[in-house]
Amino acid sequence: MKISLLIPFSLFAAFSGFAQETVRTAIPVQNGSSSPISAAMQKSIDEGSIAGAVTLVAQNGRVLSLEATGLADITAKKPMATDSLFWIASMTKPVTALAVLMLKDEGKLSIDDPVEKHLPEFKNQLLIKEKTAAQTLLVKPARPITIKDLLTHTSGLVSNSPLDADALDMLSLKEAVITYALSPLQFEPGSKWSYCNPGINTLGRIVEVVSGMEYARFLEKRLFDPIGMRATTFWPSKKDLQKLATSYKASADGKSLEATPIRYLTEPYSSKKRAPLAAGGLFSTAEDLMKLYQMLLDGGVVKKKRLISEESLQLMTRNHTGDLKAGFADGMGMGLGFQIVVKPVGVTSTLSAGTYGHGGAHGTQGWIDPVTRSIHILLIQRAGLQPTGDASSVRGAFHEAAAKLISR
Repeated sequence: MKISLLIPFSLFAAFSGFAQETVRTAIPVQNGSSSPISAAMQKSIDEGSIAGAVTLVAQNGRVLSLEATGLADITAKKPMATDSLFWIASMTKPVTALAVLMLKDEGKLSIDDPVEKHLPEFKNQLLIKEKTAAQTLLVKPARPITIKDLLTHTSGLVSNSPLDADALDMLSLKEAVITYALSPLQFEPGSKWSYCNPGINTLGRIVEVVSGMEYARFLEKRLFDPIGMRATTFWPSKKDLQKLATSYKASADGKSLEATPIRYLTEPYSSKKRAPLAAGGLFSTAEDLMKLYQMLLDGGVVKKKRLISEESLQLMTRNHTGDLKAGFADGMGMGLGFQIVVKPVGVTSTLSAGTYGHGGAHGTQGWIDPVTRSIHILLIQRAGLQPTGDASSVRGAFHEAAAKLISR
C-alpha cells in the first residue's frame, strides 16, 4: 500500500502556529509531485524495512520538505501523518545535555565537577581491576567521574542498571542513580568510549539537585515552553497516544514486520507514575524537533530570548573524544550529549564535518549541519535495524535523498 503526503509549508505554518522568527519563507509544492525523499522512504517500505516514516528537511529556517509516507499502524491500515507522534528514545540525551549546560551558564555547575560534588552517593566509588570466575578485584580509580565524563559516555559507569530486568521507568531518577553509584566502574574514567544510559540518567538527577526542580519540569519550563514544543513530553495524553506510530520489528522469518513494545517504558505511557528517563523517555513530533534544532542553529536564541550561550553550544557540538572510537556509525566522535560527524563517510557522507545530532533505539534520527545550516529529521519506529539504527540503509537513503534538496 503506497501512501505519501507532501504538505505545502505555507499551509503547515498557518495551521501550526510555527514561530515566524524561525520560518522565513515557505515553498510552493506542486500537487501530485513526488520528492526524492518520499521515493526513498517508499522503497524502504516496499522492502519491508519500515512501516512508514515522517521526514523533515529544512535549510536557513525554511522547510524544504515535510512528508509522511506509509503507515503508522499496519493492522489498522492507518496512514502516517506529518503530526504523528514518535518515541524518540535516545534523541532525549542531547535535550538532557542542554539542561546541564544551561545550568553551567548560570554558574551552578561546571562540566569538570566530580559527580560526587552534587551526588554524594558517588563518593568512594570503586573500579573493577580484574574479574575472574572466582573473584572480582576492586580498586580505587585514578580519579572520580566528572559531569563531562557522563556527557561524553566515558565515565566507566555500568552500561545497564543492576535492576535492568525490571521496568526502568518504575524507579525514580533518584532511586535509579543510587543503583549506578553502588556498582563499580567498568574502566578508568576517560580511558574509553562506552555508550551509557545510566550516565545520562545520572545527569537528569544532577539537573534536579542543582536546579531544585524536578527534571521533567525543568525541561518543560526552560526549554519546551519557550520554544513552543507543545507535543514533546514524557507522558503523552490518551488523545496524543492516538497519534503514536506503532513500533515494529522483523518477524521471526524475516519476511514481514510485527508490532513490538517499547522495552524500556511501561504502559500506559500517559501514566505519571512512570519516571522520566533522561536517557531516552521523550515522545515528540517532526515539527517540535524542528523548533528545537532551529534554536540551536540560531545560536541558542528563540523569539529573541536566549536559552543557552553560544559558548556552551560550541562546547556541546565539538568532538571531545579525540581518536577514541565513538558512536555506532563510522567517522563519529562525541560532543557533550551530541554525537559529532568527524569524518563524513558511509551513511553520513552527504553531511558536513561538524554535523551534530543523535539517533534513537527505534531508528529515529535528528541531525543539524552547521555548514549548510540545514536540519535533517527522520522519524520511524523500527527496532532491530541492521547493523544499527545509526548505520542503517534507511538512514543512508534518507540523507542521500535530502542532499538533493540542500543548497551548497
